[in-house]
Amino acid sequence: MALAPNGLKVAVVEDDRDLQFIYKLKFEAAGYSVMCAADGEKGLEVAEKFRPDLILLDLRMPRMSGDKMLTRLRATDWGRDMRVIILTNISKSEAPPVLRFLHVDRYVVKAHHTPAQVVSIAQEVLGEELV
Repeated sequence: MALAPNGLKVAVVEDDRDLQFIYKLKFEAAGYSVMCAADGEKGLEVAEKFRPDLILLDLRMPRMSGDKMLTRLRATDWGRDMRVIILTNISKSEAPPVLRFLHVDRYVVKAHHTPAQVVSIAQEVLGEELV
């Protein structure tokens, strides 16, 4: 995989293939390298191999939920400090309580943000200059 123009990598862990595709297109258009996974198990594999600068992580997915994936990610040396944005349609008040103990950079409800807004939030999290 070629390095993105801005040199940054994003992993999209989302079980809805249409949303996965939309976020991939938006982030690639903004200059990121992107890899996707449709469940937490594959998400962990992508995170370990790809070592993204940021993970967009859905919570409700088959095989392994986002909170379980994040718990396992945080238990590794390589994933302990990885930047993570929870990107879900579960309200923060309904989120799994374990998230309070697993550092996340932002909690974003998909229905309240456009993909372009999610890219802007990611840029902010990564400390990028917004153009």
